[in-house]
Amino acid sequence: MARRVLVASRNAKKLNELRRILDDAGIAGIEIIGLDDVPAYDEAPETGATFEENALAKARDGAAATGLACVADDSGISVDALNGMPGVLSARWAGRHGADEANNVLLLAQLGDVPDERRGAQFVSACALVVPGGAETVVRGEWPGAIARKPVGEGGFGYDPLFVPDGGEVSAAQLTPAEKNAVSHRGRALTRLVPVLAALTD
Repeated sequence: MARRVLVASRNAKKLNELRRILDDAGIAGIEIIGLDDVPAYDEAPETGATFEENALAKARDGAAATGLACVADDSGISVDALNGMPGVLSARWAGRHGADEANNVLLLAQLGDVPDERRGAQFVSACALVVPGGAETVVRGEWPGAIARKPVGEGGFGYDPLFVPDGGEVSAAQLTPAEKNAVSHRGRALTRLVPVLAALTD
C-alpha cells in the first residue's frame, strides 16, 4: 500500500509538480495528497522571517494535525535592487495575499528607474518535510535571473511573467511545465527532498 504524504497546499500545480518529480526519479509507493484531501485544521499564519521558518512551521502543523508525513514549501522572489525584498512577503507584496497582477504592477513600479544591469533577482523556495515522531528536513532551491520591463507569457503564476532566468531569452511564464520543473527553485528544492521521501517507502 502506498505511503500517503501530505503536501500542505491546495495548489494543484504544486501537488502535480512533486508527483512529476517523484515519477521522474522512479520513486513508487508514495501517494501525494493535498489539504483538500484531509479534514481541515488550523493553519498558523506565515510569520517567519525566512522561507525556511515558514516552510517548517507549515509542515509541522500538517504532520501534527493529520499524523501523515508532511511536505510544505514557502517561496518567493528576492530582488537585488530591493535588498532581497519582497522575499517572504512575495505573495502579499501589494497588500492582499495572492493578488498576482497587483504584485507584478507594484514590483515593476518600484523598479521603474533601475537599469537592466541592476535588475537581478532570484526565485527562492524552501521545502520542509516533517515525519510525525521522526526527522525534520529543510532544503532550499534558488533560480537566478532578472526582472523584465513588462510581463510576458500566459503560463505559470505569481511573478513568472516578469522573471527571465539566467541564460534564457523568455520569461518563466513562457516555459512549459516540464521545462520549468527542470530548472525552477521549487523543482530544485523538491529534488533535494527526493532521497528523504524515497526512504519513507523502505
